[in-house]
Amino acid sequence: MKPEMRTLEDLKRYLDLVHIKYCLLKPYFEVEDYPLVGARELLPSFEVDLYEYKNLPGFSMVAFERPLNSFQEVFQYDALNAPGEWETLNEDLSCAIEENATATNVRTFQSRLPKRRHTDFLKDFDAKNISAMENYAELLPYLLELERAHILAHDGAGAFALQGIYASLPSNLDSELKQFGLKIGKFRPGNNLMYECNRLFVYQFMMELYGFPIVSERRTSSAMFAIRLLRRGERFIVRVLGQSDRTITTLMSPPEDAPRRLKKYPRVEKMALVQVNENQLDTIEFLKDHGFFVDLDKLVVILRVTYQQHEYSPKNVREDRALSVLRQEVIHPLTGRVLDNLNIIQNVHNMILRLNDIVRGEYRIPVNYKRTEIITDTATHENRLKALYMWLSKHMHRIVDYSDEYYSQVVRVLDGYLLSPDNYEVFNEHYELHKEVWSRYGQIQQARKVRILEDLRYRKYKGEPISYLRMLELMTEILGELKFEIVNYFDKLVVKVLIIGNDVSSDPYLRRKYVDVNKDTLSPYGLEIRKLYHRLVTLLEEFRSIRKSRMSGSSAPGAN
Repeated sequence: MKPEMRTLEDLKRYLDLVHIKYCLLKPYFEVEDYPLVGARELLPSFEVDLYEYKNLPGFSMVAFERPLNSFQEVFQYDALNAPGEWETLNEDLSCAIEENATATNVRTFQSRLPKRRHTDFLKDFDAKNISAMENYAELLPYLLELERAHILAHDGAGAFALQGIYASLPSNLDSELKQFGLKIGKFRPGNNLMYECNRLFVYQFMMELYGFPIVSERRTSSAMFAIRLLRRGERFIVRVLGQSDRTITTLMSPPEDAPRRLKKYPRVEKMALVQVNENQLDTIEFLKDHGFFVDLDKLVVILRVTYQQHEYSPKNVREDRALSVLRQEVIHPLTGRVLDNLNIIQNVHNMILRLNDIVRGEYRIPVNYKRTEIITDTATHENRLKALYMWLSKHMHRIVDYSDEYYSQVVRVLDGYLLSPDNYEVFNEHYELHKEVWSRYGQIQQARKVRILEDLRYRKYKGEPISYLRMLELMTEILGELKFEIVNYFDKLVVKVLIIGNDVSSDPYLRRKYVDVNKDTLSPYGLEIRKLYHRLVTLLEEFRSIRKSRMSGSSAPGAN
Protein backbone atom coordinates (compact mmCIF):
# COMPACT_ATOMS: atom_id res chain seq x y z
CA MET A 1 0.00 0.00 0.00
CA LYS A 2 1.35 3.39 -1.00
CA PRO A 3 -1.13 6.07 0.03
CA GLU A 4 -0.66 9.39 -1.76
CA MET A 5 -2.74 11.97 0.04
CA ARG A 6 -2.68 15.62 -0.86
CA THR A 7 -5.71 17.12 0.93
CA LEU A 8 -6.49 17.16 4.65
CA GLU A 9 -9.74 15.33 3.97
CA ASP A 10 -7.88 12.46 2.26
CA LEU A 11 -5.33 12.36 5.07
CA LYS A 12 -7.99 12.35 7.77
CA ARG A 13 -9.81 9.36 6.25
CA TYR A 14 -6.56 7.41 6.26
CA LEU A 15 -5.56 8.51 9.77
CA ASP A 16 -8.98 7.62 11.15
CA LEU A 17 -8.55 4.01 10.05
CA VAL A 18 -4.92 3.71 11.17
CA HIS A 19 -5.44 5.36 14.56
CA ILE A 20 -8.59 3.34 15.27
CA LYS A 21 -6.73 0.12 14.45
CA TYR A 22 -3.53 0.75 16.42
CA CYS A 23 -4.65 3.15 19.16
CA LEU A 24 -8.10 1.79 20.04
CA LEU A 25 -8.65 -1.74 18.72
CA LYS A 26 -5.15 -3.13 19.32
CA PRO A 27 -5.03 -2.01 22.99
CA TYR A 28 -8.59 -3.26 23.51
CA PHE A 29 -7.61 -6.81 22.60
CA GLU A 30 -4.21 -6.69 24.30
CA VAL A 31 -4.97 -4.95 27.61
CA GLU A 32 -6.89 -6.90 30.19
CA ASP A 33 -9.97 -5.05 31.48
CA TYR A 34 -9.63 -2.29 28.89
CA PRO A 35 -11.44 0.80 30.31
CA LEU A 36 -14.22 1.44 27.81
CA VAL A 37 -15.41 5.01 27.42
CA GLY A 38 -18.86 5.60 28.91
CA ALA A 39 -21.31 7.16 26.50
CA ARG A 40 -21.92 9.97 28.99
CA GLU A 41 -18.20 10.88 28.80
CA LEU A 42 -18.73 12.00 25.19
CA LEU A 43 -21.59 14.30 26.14
CA PRO A 44 -20.69 17.93 26.88
CA SER A 45 -19.94 19.24 29.42
CA PHE A 46 -16.92 16.97 29.55
CA GLU A 47 -15.90 15.63 32.91
CA VAL A 48 -12.42 15.71 34.39
CA ASP A 49 -10.64 12.36 33.97
CA LEU A 50 -10.73 10.04 36.96
CA TYR A 51 -7.62 7.96 36.23
CA GLU A 52 -4.57 7.87 33.96
CA TYR A 53 -3.98 4.52 32.30
CA LYS A 54 -0.22 4.31 31.86
CA ASN A 55 -0.45 1.08 29.84
CA LEU A 56 -2.60 2.68 27.13
CA PRO A 57 -1.25 4.69 24.19
CA GLY A 58 -1.23 8.46 24.00
CA PHE A 59 0.00 10.86 21.34
CA SER A 60 -0.40 14.28 19.80
CA MET A 61 -0.11 15.09 16.12
CA VAL A 62 -0.35 18.09 13.81
CA ALA A 63 -0.88 18.00 10.04
CA PHE A 64 -0.49 20.94 7.64
CA GLU A 65 -1.78 21.11 4.08
CA ARG A 66 1.49 22.73 2.97
CA PRO A 67 5.24 22.12 3.23
CA LEU A 68 6.99 22.98 6.49
CA ASN A 69 9.20 26.03 6.59
CA SER A 70 11.41 25.27 9.56
CA PHE A 71 12.72 28.79 10.17
CA GLN A 72 9.28 30.40 9.84
CA GLU A 73 7.28 27.93 11.96
CA VAL A 74 5.98 29.05 15.36
CA PHE A 75 6.97 25.82 17.11
CA GLN A 76 10.08 23.71 17.58
CA TYR A 77 10.53 20.19 16.18
CA ASP A 78 13.13 17.72 14.92
CA ALA A 79 12.98 17.77 11.13
CA LEU A 80 12.76 14.64 9.00
CA ASN A 81 13.41 14.87 5.27
CA ALA A 82 12.33 12.74 2.37
CA PRO A 83 15.16 11.32 0.22
CA GLY A 84 16.05 13.73 -2.54
CA GLU A 85 14.90 16.87 -0.71
CA TRP A 86 18.44 17.75 0.42
CA GLU A 87 19.84 17.35 -3.07
CA THR A 88 18.58 20.83 -3.92
CA LEU A 89 20.31 22.50 -0.97
CA ASN A 90 23.23 24.81 -1.63
CA GLU A 91 26.41 22.75 -1.65
CA ASP A 92 28.35 25.70 -0.21
CA LEU A 93 26.57 25.59 3.16
CA SER A 94 29.11 25.71 5.96
CA CYS A 95 27.52 22.82 7.90
CA ALA A 96 28.09 19.26 6.80
CA ILE A 97 24.86 17.72 5.51
CA GLU A 98 24.47 13.96 5.38
CA GLU A 99 23.99 12.60 1.88
CA ASN A 100 21.89 9.75 3.18
CA ALA A 101 18.65 11.35 4.38
CA THR A 102 17.13 7.98 5.25
CA ALA A 103 19.92 7.12 7.69
CA THR A 104 19.82 10.61 9.20
CA ASN A 105 16.06 10.35 9.75
CA VAL A 106 16.49 6.99 11.47
CA ARG A 107 19.19 8.38 13.77
CA THR A 108 17.04 11.45 14.60
CA PHE A 109 14.07 9.28 15.47
CA GLN A 110 16.18 6.83 17.48
CA SER A 111 17.61 9.67 19.56
CA ARG A 112 14.12 10.49 20.84
CA LEU A 113 13.06 6.92 21.60
CA PRO A 114 13.44 5.27 25.00
CA LYS A 115 16.62 3.20 24.94
CA ARG A 116 14.74 -0.07 25.50
CA ARG A 117 13.13 0.38 22.06
CA HIS A 118 16.29 1.08 20.06
CA THR A 119 17.02 -2.50 19.05
CA ASP A 120 13.50 -3.20 17.80
CA PHE A 121 13.34 0.11 15.98
CA LEU A 122 16.62 -0.45 14.11
CA LYS A 123 15.55 -3.98 13.24
CA ASP A 124 12.33 -2.67 11.68
CA PHE A 125 13.52 0.58 10.08
CA ASP A 126 17.30 0.59 9.65
CA ALA A 127 17.11 1.02 5.87
CA LYS A 128 13.57 2.32 5.46
CA ASN A 129 12.28 5.77 4.63
CA ILE A 130 10.40 6.54 7.85
CA SER A 131 9.03 9.80 6.44
CA ALA A 132 6.97 8.02 3.75
CA MET A 133 3.26 7.58 4.52
CA GLU A 134 3.32 3.93 3.39
CA ASN A 135 5.43 3.27 6.49
CA TYR A 136 3.32 5.39 8.88
CA ALA A 137 1.14 2.55 10.19
CA GLU A 138 4.17 0.35 10.90
CA LEU A 139 5.97 3.30 12.53
CA LEU A 140 3.00 4.28 14.70
CA PRO A 141 3.86 2.01 17.69
CA TYR A 142 7.17 3.88 17.95
CA LEU A 143 5.50 7.29 17.51
CA LEU A 144 3.34 6.39 20.50
CA GLU A 145 6.52 6.12 22.58
CA LEU A 146 7.41 9.77 21.96
CA GLU A 147 6.38 12.31 24.58
CA ARG A 148 5.77 15.11 22.10
CA ALA A 149 3.90 15.64 18.84
CA HIS A 150 4.72 14.34 15.40
CA ILE A 151 4.18 16.48 12.31
CA LEU A 152 2.68 15.55 8.93
CA ALA A 153 3.01 18.00 6.04
CA HIS A 154 3.48 18.14 2.29
CA ASP A 155 6.77 16.96 0.87
CA GLY A 156 8.43 18.42 -2.21
CA ALA A 157 5.96 16.57 -4.45
CA GLY A 158 2.90 17.93 -2.66
CA ALA A 159 1.97 14.66 -0.92
CA PHE A 160 1.78 14.16 2.84
CA ALA A 161 4.80 12.74 4.66
CA LEU A 162 6.11 12.54 8.21
CA GLN A 163 8.14 15.75 8.30
CA GLY A 164 8.89 16.18 11.98
CA ILE A 165 8.90 14.57 15.41
CA TYR A 166 9.29 15.64 19.03
CA ALA A 167 7.42 18.90 18.40
CA SER A 168 6.65 21.29 21.24
CA LEU A 169 3.29 22.95 20.67
CA PRO A 170 3.28 26.44 22.20
CA SER A 171 0.54 27.05 24.77
CA ASN A 172 -0.20 30.73 25.36
CA LEU A 173 -2.97 29.85 27.80
CA ASP A 174 -2.77 32.98 29.94
CA SER A 175 -3.17 35.47 27.10
CA GLU A 176 -5.87 33.38 25.36
CA LEU A 177 -7.84 33.05 28.57
CA LYS A 178 -7.74 36.76 29.35
CA GLN A 179 -8.48 37.75 25.77
CA PHE A 180 -11.49 35.42 25.61
CA GLY A 181 -12.79 36.58 29.01
CA LEU A 182 -12.61 40.21 27.89
CA LYS A 183 -14.36 39.35 24.63
CA ILE A 184 -17.39 37.76 26.33
CA GLY A 185 -17.59 40.44 29.02
CA LYS A 186 -16.58 38.27 31.98
CA PHE A 187 -13.34 40.22 32.59
CA ARG A 188 -12.60 43.92 32.69
CA PRO A 189 -9.11 45.44 32.52
CA GLY A 190 -7.73 45.95 36.00
CA ASN A 191 -10.74 44.39 37.78
CA ASN A 192 -9.09 41.67 39.85
CA LEU A 193 -12.24 40.61 41.72
CA MET A 194 -14.19 40.12 38.49
CA TYR A 195 -11.29 38.08 37.10
CA GLU A 196 -11.04 35.88 40.19
CA CYS A 197 -14.80 35.25 40.31
CA ASN A 198 -15.17 34.39 36.62
CA ARG A 199 -11.81 32.84 35.72
CA LEU A 200 -12.90 29.23 36.17
CA PHE A 201 -16.10 29.74 34.14
CA VAL A 202 -14.15 31.37 31.29
CA TYR A 203 -11.47 28.67 31.41
CA GLN A 204 -14.02 25.85 31.27
CA PHE A 205 -16.07 27.49 28.50
CA MET A 206 -13.04 28.23 26.35
CA MET A 207 -11.59 24.73 26.72
CA GLU A 208 -14.92 23.09 25.96
CA LEU A 209 -15.20 25.03 22.69
CA TYR A 210 -12.20 22.96 21.62
CA GLY A 211 -13.49 19.66 22.98
CA PHE A 212 -11.81 19.35 26.38
CA PRO A 213 -12.41 19.89 30.06
CA ILE A 214 -9.63 21.55 32.05
CA VAL A 215 -7.10 18.75 31.74
CA SER A 216 -3.54 17.71 30.99
CA GLU A 217 -0.88 19.86 29.36
CA ARG A 218 -0.89 17.65 26.25
CA ARG A 219 -4.54 18.36 25.50
CA THR A 220 -4.45 21.98 26.67
CA SER A 221 -1.50 22.80 24.42
CA SER A 222 -3.24 21.06 21.49
CA ALA A 223 -6.31 23.24 21.98
CA MET A 224 -4.27 26.43 22.31
CA PHE A 225 -2.23 25.55 19.21
CA ALA A 226 -5.43 24.93 17.22
CA ILE A 227 -6.65 28.41 18.22
CA ARG A 228 -3.39 29.90 16.98
CA LEU A 229 -3.44 28.02 13.67
CA LEU A 230 -7.07 28.92 13.01
CA ARG A 231 -6.33 32.57 13.67
CA ARG A 232 -3.47 32.42 11.14
CA GLY A 233 -5.80 31.01 8.48
CA GLU A 234 -3.95 27.68 8.34
CA ARG A 235 -5.39 24.46 6.92
CA PHE A 236 -4.62 21.94 9.67
CA ILE A 237 -5.49 18.89 11.71
CA VAL A 238 -4.56 18.73 15.39
CA ARG A 239 -5.13 15.30 16.91
CA VAL A 240 -4.54 14.07 20.43
CA LEU A 241 -5.14 10.84 22.35
CA GLY A 242 -5.05 11.06 26.13
CA GLN A 243 -4.09 8.09 28.26
CA SER A 244 -6.78 9.12 30.70
CA ASP A 245 -9.72 9.80 28.37
CA ARG A 246 -8.98 6.91 25.93
CA THR A 247 -10.48 9.13 23.24
CA ILE A 248 -8.98 10.36 19.97
CA THR A 249 -9.89 14.05 19.69
CA THR A 250 -9.51 15.84 16.36
CA LEU A 251 -9.50 19.61 15.82
CA MET A 252 -9.67 20.38 12.11
CA SER A 253 -9.88 23.65 10.22
CA PRO A 254 -13.33 24.21 8.67
CA PRO A 255 -13.72 23.60 4.90
CA GLU A 256 -12.71 26.57 2.80
CA ASP A 257 -16.26 26.90 1.42
CA ALA A 258 -17.89 26.84 4.89
CA PRO A 259 -20.10 29.82 5.85
CA ARG A 260 -18.27 32.53 7.73
CA ARG A 261 -20.10 31.81 11.00
CA LEU A 262 -18.74 28.23 10.93
CA LYS A 263 -15.15 29.38 10.49
CA LYS A 264 -14.81 30.85 14.00
CA TYR A 265 -13.85 27.50 15.51
CA PRO A 266 -12.25 24.28 14.31
CA ARG A 267 -14.40 21.22 13.74
CA VAL A 268 -14.26 19.01 16.84
CA GLU A 269 -14.54 15.22 16.62
CA LYS A 270 -13.98 12.41 19.10
CA MET A 271 -13.52 8.68 18.46
CA ALA A 272 -13.63 6.03 21.15
CA LEU A 273 -14.68 2.47 21.96
CA VAL A 274 -18.09 2.78 23.59
CA GLN A 275 -20.46 0.25 25.12
CA VAL A 276 -24.01 0.42 23.75
CA ASN A 277 -26.59 0.56 26.52
CA GLU A 278 -28.22 -2.85 26.94
CA ASN A 279 -31.68 -1.23 26.92
CA GLN A 280 -31.32 -0.12 23.28
CA LEU A 281 -32.66 -3.43 22.00
CA ASP A 282 -33.53 -2.35 18.44
CA THR A 283 -30.17 -0.64 17.99
CA ILE A 284 -28.30 -3.68 19.32
CA GLU A 285 -30.18 -6.00 16.96
CA PHE A 286 -29.41 -3.79 13.97
CA LEU A 287 -25.71 -3.45 14.83
CA LYS A 288 -25.45 -7.19 15.41
CA ASP A 289 -27.08 -8.07 12.08
CA HIS A 290 -24.68 -5.78 10.18
CA GLY A 291 -21.49 -6.76 12.04
CA PHE A 292 -20.74 -3.41 13.68
CA PHE A 293 -19.78 -4.77 17.09
CA VAL A 294 -16.11 -4.92 18.02
CA ASP A 295 -17.08 -7.20 20.89
CA LEU A 296 -20.61 -8.62 20.76
CA ASP A 297 -20.54 -9.95 24.31
CA LYS A 298 -19.77 -6.50 25.74
CA LEU A 299 -21.74 -4.57 23.05
CA VAL A 300 -18.66 -2.50 22.10
CA VAL A 301 -18.68 -0.26 19.01
CA ILE A 302 -16.38 2.32 17.46
CA LEU A 303 -18.13 5.66 17.83
CA ARG A 304 -17.22 8.96 16.21
CA VAL A 305 -18.98 12.06 17.51
CA THR A 306 -18.90 15.46 15.80
CA TYR A 307 -19.75 18.56 17.82
CA GLN A 308 -20.88 22.09 17.12
CA GLN A 309 -19.81 25.17 19.06
CA HIS A 310 -22.15 27.78 20.52
CA GLU A 311 -21.35 31.46 20.89
CA TYR A 312 -21.42 32.72 24.46
CA SER A 313 -24.43 34.87 25.22
CA PRO A 314 -25.44 36.26 28.62
CA LYS A 315 -29.05 36.16 27.39
CA ASN A 316 -28.97 32.38 27.00
CA VAL A 317 -30.36 30.43 29.95
CA ARG A 318 -27.87 27.70 29.04
CA GLU A 319 -25.09 30.24 29.46
CA ASP A 320 -22.28 27.74 29.97
CA ARG A 321 -23.20 25.50 27.01
CA ALA A 322 -20.21 25.78 24.72
CA LEU A 323 -20.64 22.55 22.78
CA SER A 324 -23.39 20.15 21.71
CA VAL A 325 -23.54 16.93 19.71
CA LEU A 326 -24.01 17.50 15.98
CA ARG A 327 -23.59 13.98 14.60
CA GLN A 328 -22.89 10.43 15.79
CA GLU A 329 -21.32 7.78 13.54
CA VAL A 330 -20.78 4.11 14.27
CA ILE A 331 -17.81 2.75 12.29
CA HIS A 332 -17.59 -0.85 11.07
CA PRO A 333 -14.46 -2.46 12.56
CA LEU A 334 -13.57 -4.33 9.34
CA THR A 335 -14.90 -2.34 6.37
CA GLY A 336 -14.91 1.20 7.79
CA ARG A 337 -18.55 1.62 6.73
CA VAL A 338 -20.28 4.41 8.64
CA LEU A 339 -23.78 4.56 10.13
CA ASP A 340 -24.96 8.04 11.06
CA ASN A 341 -28.62 7.41 11.89
CA LEU A 342 -28.25 5.88 15.36
CA ASN A 343 -28.43 7.66 18.71
CA ILE A 344 -25.88 5.94 20.92
CA ILE A 345 -25.08 8.60 23.51
CA GLN A 346 -28.11 10.90 23.73
CA ASN A 347 -30.94 8.45 24.19
CA VAL A 348 -33.33 10.24 26.56
CA HIS A 349 -34.90 6.95 27.63
CA ASN A 350 -31.49 5.66 28.72
CA MET A 351 -30.80 8.84 30.69
CA ILE A 352 -34.06 8.44 32.60
CA LEU A 353 -33.20 4.79 33.28
CA ARG A 354 -29.86 5.92 34.72
CA LEU A 355 -31.69 8.43 36.91
CA ASN A 356 -33.85 5.58 38.14
CA ASP A 357 -30.72 3.53 38.86
CA ILE A 358 -29.31 6.34 41.00
CA VAL A 359 -32.37 6.78 43.21
CA ARG A 360 -32.73 3.00 43.59
CA GLY A 361 -29.10 2.58 44.58
CA GLU A 362 -28.26 0.50 41.48
CA TYR A 363 -25.88 2.93 39.75
CA ARG A 364 -22.36 1.44 39.49
CA ILE A 365 -20.52 3.86 37.17
CA PRO A 366 -17.81 5.94 38.95
CA VAL A 367 -18.86 9.55 39.59
CA ASN A 368 -16.41 12.38 40.24
CA TYR A 369 -18.14 14.42 42.93
CA LYS A 370 -16.97 18.05 42.66
CA ARG A 371 -13.43 16.85 41.83
CA THR A 372 -12.93 15.92 45.47
CA GLU A 373 -14.32 12.39 45.77
CA ILE A 374 -14.90 9.35 43.58
CA ILE A 375 -18.32 7.76 44.15
CA THR A 376 -18.12 4.12 43.02
CA ASP A 377 -21.66 3.05 43.91
CA THR A 378 -24.98 4.40 45.18
CA ALA A 379 -25.63 1.87 47.94
CA THR A 380 -26.01 4.61 50.57
CA HIS A 381 -28.32 7.64 50.47
CA GLU A 382 -25.30 9.88 50.90
CA ASN A 383 -23.77 8.51 47.71
CA ARG A 384 -27.13 8.67 45.93
CA LEU A 385 -27.49 12.36 46.74
CA LYS A 386 -23.94 13.07 45.56
CA ALA A 387 -24.44 11.11 42.33
CA LEU A 388 -27.83 12.76 41.82
CA TYR A 389 -26.34 16.23 42.21
CA MET A 390 -23.65 15.49 39.62
CA TRP A 391 -26.17 13.86 37.24
CA LEU A 392 -28.43 16.92 37.42
CA SER A 393 -25.46 19.26 36.96
CA LYS A 394 -24.11 17.42 33.92
CA HIS A 395 -27.45 17.05 32.16
CA MET A 396 -28.98 20.37 33.13
CA HIS A 397 -28.85 21.78 29.58
CA ARG A 398 -30.48 18.69 28.12
CA ILE A 399 -33.20 18.54 30.80
CA VAL A 400 -34.00 22.22 30.19
CA ASP A 401 -34.66 21.33 26.53
CA TYR A 402 -36.62 18.11 27.20
CA SER A 403 -40.15 17.85 25.86
CA ASP A 404 -42.92 18.07 28.45
CA GLU A 405 -43.42 14.30 28.14
CA TYR A 406 -39.83 13.40 29.04
CA TYR A 407 -39.51 16.13 31.63
CA SER A 408 -42.58 14.81 33.43
CA GLN A 409 -40.78 11.45 33.75
CA VAL A 410 -37.76 13.16 35.30
CA VAL A 411 -40.03 15.02 37.74
CA ARG A 412 -41.82 11.80 38.68
CA VAL A 413 -38.52 10.05 39.51
CA LEU A 414 -37.04 12.99 41.43
CA ASP A 415 -40.20 13.79 43.39
CA GLY A 416 -40.69 10.11 44.20
CA TYR A 417 -37.25 10.03 45.83
CA LEU A 418 -36.73 13.50 47.26
CA LEU A 419 -40.26 13.82 48.68
CA SER A 420 -40.66 10.27 49.94
CA PRO A 421 -41.70 10.24 53.67
CA ASP A 422 -39.62 7.08 54.07
CA ASN A 423 -36.48 9.13 53.37
CA TYR A 424 -37.16 12.14 55.63
CA GLU A 425 -35.06 10.86 58.50
CA VAL A 426 -32.00 10.01 56.37
CA PHE A 427 -32.33 13.32 54.49
CA ASN A 428 -32.24 15.16 57.81
CA GLU A 429 -28.95 13.40 58.53
CA HIS A 430 -27.60 14.66 55.21
CA TYR A 431 -29.36 18.01 55.25
CA GLU A 432 -26.73 19.95 53.29
CA LEU A 433 -26.52 17.33 50.53
CA HIS A 434 -30.31 17.13 50.27
CA LYS A 435 -30.52 20.92 50.11
CA GLU A 436 -27.82 20.96 47.42
CA VAL A 437 -29.79 18.54 45.23
CA TRP A 438 -33.02 20.48 45.74
CA SER A 439 -31.23 23.67 44.77
CA ARG A 440 -30.03 22.17 41.50
CA TYR A 441 -33.48 20.70 40.86
CA GLY A 442 -35.08 24.07 41.52
CA GLN A 443 -32.61 25.74 39.19
CA ILE A 444 -33.61 23.37 36.39
CA GLN A 445 -37.32 24.02 37.02
CA GLN A 446 -36.80 27.76 36.84
CA ALA A 447 -34.46 27.49 33.84
CA ARG A 448 -37.14 25.64 31.86
CA LYS A 449 -39.47 28.61 32.36
CA VAL A 450 -36.76 31.09 31.38
CA ARG A 451 -36.04 28.92 28.33
CA ILE A 452 -39.68 29.42 27.26
CA LEU A 453 -39.27 33.17 27.81
CA GLU A 454 -36.30 33.13 25.43
CA ASP A 455 -38.53 31.81 22.65
CA LEU A 456 -41.43 34.09 23.54
CA ARG A 457 -39.12 37.08 23.10
CA TYR A 458 -39.10 36.17 19.37
CA ARG A 459 -42.84 35.38 19.45
CA LYS A 460 -42.30 31.64 19.24
CA TYR A 461 -44.02 29.08 21.45
CA LYS A 462 -43.39 25.33 21.11
CA GLY A 463 -41.91 25.98 17.69
CA GLU A 464 -44.90 27.91 16.34
CA PRO A 465 -45.21 31.64 15.62
CA ILE A 466 -47.63 33.51 17.91
CA SER A 467 -49.16 36.98 18.09
CA TYR A 468 -48.05 39.84 20.31
CA LEU A 469 -51.13 39.29 22.46
CA ARG A 470 -50.40 35.59 23.00
CA MET A 471 -46.73 36.37 23.66
CA LEU A 472 -47.62 38.85 26.40
CA GLU A 473 -50.25 36.53 27.90
CA LEU A 474 -47.76 33.69 28.23
CA MET A 475 -44.90 35.88 29.35
CA THR A 476 -46.86 37.56 32.16
CA GLU A 477 -48.25 34.19 33.25
CA ILE A 478 -44.75 32.64 33.47
CA LEU A 479 -43.26 35.67 35.22
CA GLY A 480 -46.11 35.55 37.74
CA GLU A 481 -45.24 31.91 38.52
CA LEU A 482 -41.50 32.58 38.66
CA LYS A 483 -41.98 35.45 41.10
CA PHE A 484 -43.13 33.01 43.75
CA GLU A 485 -40.59 30.29 42.86
CA ILE A 486 -37.50 32.42 43.34
CA VAL A 487 -37.57 31.87 47.07
CA ASN A 488 -34.80 29.57 45.78
CA TYR A 489 -32.89 32.46 44.24
CA PHE A 490 -30.53 32.10 41.26
CA ASP A 491 -29.15 35.46 40.28
CA LYS A 492 -28.09 34.45 36.76
CA LEU A 493 -31.64 33.34 35.96
CA VAL A 494 -33.14 36.54 37.38
CA VAL A 495 -30.70 38.60 35.32
CA LYS A 496 -31.77 36.72 32.19
CA VAL A 497 -35.43 37.31 33.04
CA LEU A 498 -34.70 41.04 33.24
CA ILE A 499 -32.72 41.04 29.97
CA ILE A 500 -35.48 39.18 28.11
CA GLY A 501 -38.20 41.33 29.67
CA ASN A 502 -36.36 44.53 28.78
CA ASP A 503 -35.98 43.34 25.18
CA VAL A 504 -39.76 42.88 24.96
CA SER A 505 -40.73 46.07 26.82
CA SER A 506 -38.48 48.11 24.51
CA ASP A 507 -39.75 46.46 21.30
CA PRO A 508 -40.11 49.44 18.88
CA TYR A 509 -43.19 48.09 17.09
CA LEU A 510 -44.98 47.22 20.34
CA ARG A 511 -44.36 50.65 21.80
CA ARG A 512 -45.18 52.57 18.62
CA LYS A 513 -48.36 50.65 17.87
CA TYR A 514 -49.88 50.00 21.30
CA VAL A 515 -48.09 51.89 24.11
CA ASP A 516 -46.94 55.36 23.02
CA VAL A 517 -50.35 56.24 21.57
CA ASN A 518 -53.64 57.60 22.90
CA LYS A 519 -55.50 54.59 24.27
CA ASP A 520 -58.78 55.99 22.93
CA THR A 521 -57.53 55.19 19.41
CA LEU A 522 -56.97 51.51 20.22
CA SER A 523 -59.29 48.63 19.39
CA PRO A 524 -60.30 46.13 22.13
CA TYR A 525 -57.45 43.91 20.86
CA GLY A 526 -54.98 46.79 21.16
CA LEU A 527 -56.24 47.71 24.62
CA GLU A 528 -55.68 44.14 25.81
CA ILE A 529 -52.10 44.25 24.48
CA ARG A 530 -51.55 47.59 26.22
CA LYS A 531 -52.90 46.20 29.52
CA LEU A 532 -50.64 43.13 29.34
CA TYR A 533 -47.67 45.31 28.41
CA HIS A 534 -48.09 47.36 31.60
CA ARG A 535 -48.56 44.15 33.58
CA LEU A 536 -45.22 42.97 32.13
CA VAL A 537 -43.50 46.22 33.15
CA THR A 538 -44.89 45.89 36.68
CA LEU A 539 -43.65 42.32 37.00
CA LEU A 540 -40.20 43.35 35.81
CA GLU A 541 -40.09 46.07 38.46
CA GLU A 542 -40.95 43.45 41.08
CA PHE A 543 -38.09 41.25 39.83
CA ARG A 544 -35.71 44.22 40.02
CA SER A 545 -36.80 44.89 43.60
CA ILE A 546 -36.31 41.23 44.54
CA ARG A 547 -32.82 41.24 43.01
CA LYS A 548 -31.90 44.54 44.68
CA SER A 549 -32.92 43.21 48.06
CA ARG A 550 -30.98 39.98 47.50
CA MET A 551 -27.88 41.80 46.33
CA SER A 552 -27.97 44.23 49.23
CA GLY A 553 -27.86 41.32 51.68
CA SER A 554 -24.63 39.75 52.81
CA SER A 555 -25.07 36.89 50.31
CA ALA A 556 -27.63 35.37 47.99
CA PRO A 557 -28.42 31.83 49.12
CA GLY A 558 -28.55 29.46 46.19
CA ALA A 559 -27.27 32.11 43.80
CA ASN A 560 -24.91 30.92 41.13
